[in-house]
Amino acid sequence: MTSKRSLFRRTAAAVVSAGAAAVVLAACGGGDSTGGHDGHGAAAASASPSATASATASGGAQAPAAKGQHNAADAAFAKGMIPHHRQAVEMADLAPSRARSAEVKKLAEDIRKAQDPEIKTLSGWLASWGEQVPAEGAMDHSAHGMSGMMTAEQMDRLKNASGAAFDTAFMELMVEHHEGAVAMAKTQQAQGAFPAARAMADAIVTSQSAEIAQMNKLLGKS
Repeated sequence: MTSKRSLFRRTAAAVVSAGAAAVVLAACGGGDSTGGHDGHGAAAASASPSATASATASGGAQAPAAKGQHNAADAAFAKGMIPHHRQAVEMADLAPSRARSAEVKKLAEDIRKAQDPEIKTLSGWLASWGEQVPAEGAMDHSAHGMSGMMTAEQMDRLKNASGAAFDTAFMELMVEHHEGAVAMAKTQQAQGAFPAARAMADAIVTSQSAEIAQMNKLLGKS
């Protein structure tokens, strides 16, 4: 009877030890497959941009990482580009009822479709970084230090124009506006740290440079 109890105890101990070892091995194995704790960072880094943005916006686990990746140039880019884009959208909204050229109307619609979502994205970044989002109408049209911004007088003239006169004024002013945005984007490319903001800057340089060439061609300047 005593030997049977002893055998039972030894067997139970062996089972417990084996179970504990399996748990330890599983934990170590998971770490080794991705390089320990660094593996978790790699997995997070490989997450889709949309998933990262959602987690950041909701204050999830990604928020601290996103905050740590940005610098002062990123914040300046977002704070400057928001009002810059808002004015471009304001200009584009005038085209449907004033422009004569179908090409100008299409160009204005493309500008609105591209820049409206970017305003929302830039605002989301600033909020996730704990930075203040520029309020609507907070920056005067003639804001100094922001290349390409229209003055209030220029905007009034555009609003009062129609037909071919509007088409010409719109393109001339938008070329200047786009050139300012491209300059801001190039500064971001050179000085920014936040990957998504740098990617947006790349897209702005590419798309708006192409639109500048298109408008100059329509104006007979190419």
